[in-house]
Amino acid sequence: MKTVEKIDKEKIASLKFNKNEVLLSQEEIQKRWNNLSRAQALGNLLQSKVQITFETADQKTFQVQTTIWAVGQEFVTLKGGVHIPVNAISDVD
Repeated sequence: MKTVEKIDKEKIASLKFNKNEVLLSQEEIQKRWNNLSRAQALGNLLQSKVQITFETADQKTFQVQTTIWAVGQEFVTLKGGVHIPVNAISDVD
């Protein structure tokens, strides 16, 4: 099991990401899209925070608690204008 390191959203901009997909199955990818859509609605309507778990290019796993403002095809935009590639996200809770 990988070690998950907590990170402040302000530090995400300095991280490097791969273009590789971190999830293995289409079912997991579809679940992530569903969770991202729900999290975006919660962020925009209620300013609710979610926990996002993601991997960087050096295969470290991080977790951030933040508000999702927008979900695009390739990137998720967090409060404060920080972006995370969708393919790097392994879980949204």
